[in-house]
Amino acid sequence: MIAAGVSASNGNSVILIEKNERLGRKLAITGKGRCNITNASDIDTILSNIITNKKFMYTSLYTFTNEQVIEFFEERGVKTKVERGNRVFPCSDDAKEVVNSLEKYLRKNKVKVLKGCTVKKLIINDQVVTGVQTTDGQTIEADAIIVATGGKSYPGTGSTGDGYQFAKTLGIDVKPIKPALVPLNAKESWVKELQGLSLRNVKVAIKNNHKIIYEDFGEMLFTHFGVSGPLILSASSTLIDQLKQPLQMIIDLKPALDDSALDKRIIRDFGKYINKDFSNSLVDLLPRKLIPVIIERSGIDPAKKVNTITKEERLKLLALIKSFDLTITGARSIKEAIITSGGINVKEVDPHSMESKKIKGLYFAGEVLDVDALTGGYNLQIAFSTGYLAGISI
Repeated sequence: MIAAGVSASNGNSVILIEKNERLGRKLAITGKGRCNITNASDIDTILSNIITNKKFMYTSLYTFTNEQVIEFFEERGVKTKVERGNRVFPCSDDAKEVVNSLEKYLRKNKVKVLKGCTVKKLIINDQVVTGVQTTDGQTIEADAIIVATGGKSYPGTGSTGDGYQFAKTLGIDVKPIKPALVPLNAKESWVKELQGLSLRNVKVAIKNNHKIIYEDFGEMLFTHFGVSGPLILSASSTLIDQLKQPLQMIIDLKPALDDSALDKRIIRDFGKYINKDFSNSLVDLLPRKLIPVIIERSGIDPAKKVNTITKEERLKLLALIKSFDLTITGARSIKEAIITSGGINVKEVDPHSMESKKIKGLYFAGEVLDVDALTGGYNLQIAFSTGYLAGISI
C-alpha cells in the first residue's frame, strides 16, 4: 500500500493487485491488533535490531525514516504514542485505523485496487517486465512490478510464499525459508500447568552445552506447548539455526535481587507465615499459578510447617527461583511465526532502488526479502521503508 501510494503520487498509473477480499489483513493483526507501527529509537538502534542483512537496509531506512513514518501517519489522522522499548502505536490501539489511513492514501492518489485477484505469473520479455497474468486468465500490462507479497507466516492472511515462487521461476535466488519471531516448544510436562502465565521483568539465558548463546531481560509467556512472549520471540530469531538440538533455558524469576537480597526476602516472608504450611508461604513472592510447580520442583513437602524448613531447603528454593530451568526442543511451525526468515537474496536486489539486478522493472519490498528483525516495530519499519523506496524509484 505504501509502495503503490507513493508511486502513484509521483504521477504513475498504479494498479494494486490484492488476492484477499480486503486490504491489509496481516497489518490488521500486528501488535495483537494494536499495530506496532515503528520504533522511536535512532537509526543505529533500529539497524542493531535487524538480524539479517542490516547493511542492505541503510539506503531505504534513511530514505523513509521512522520519524517520517510517524509523520506520514500523523498527517493522515493517525495520532501515535510511544510505549516501553520505544514502540510506537496508534493512540487508538486499533490497527484498523492504520489500514484505513492507507486505504484513503490509495484513493487520494487514484490507485486502482483489484481485490480478490491472484497473480499467476509475472510476464518478462528479454529480462524486462511487461506485465502480469492472473489466475482468471487476464493479462495486465505494466512496465514495472513491485512484489510485496510478504513471507510464509500467518498463511491465513494471504502470506503463502507467492513472491518466492515468482522469483524462483525467473531464476532469482531465494534463501531458505524459516520461521522467525516464533514460540518455542518445551520438553517438560509441567509447562501446561503454567499456560497463560505471563512473567514480567525476568532474565532469560539459553545455553547450548553449558555455553550461554542468548541472554536478555523482559517479558515472557508460558503456553500449553512451551514458551512465547517478546523475550522468547526475539530469542527464536537470534537462535533459529541452533534450535535443531535441545537447548537449556534458565529463567531468573527475581533478577533485581542478588542471592543475598533474595535470601533476606524469603526469610522475611517465612517470618510472616511462620506457622503456616510451606504451600501458603510464597504468595507475596511468586505468581499464584507458579507456586505449585516451584513447590514440586523444590522437593519440600507442601504441608511442611514454615518454622521447620531447614536452611538447606531454603537455599534450594532460592537457587530454583534464580535458576528456573526448562528444555527447549525446537521452534513452532512457520504458520505460528510472526515473520519469515529467508527470502529473496538481497545480493540480487539493488539496495538504492529495490530493483532486481537481473530483470529491469522488477522490484521487491517488505518481508519477501531476506531481511528480518526483532520485535519492537522494526519489521513494519523495514516493510514501510523498502516499500517507499521501491515506490519512488519507479
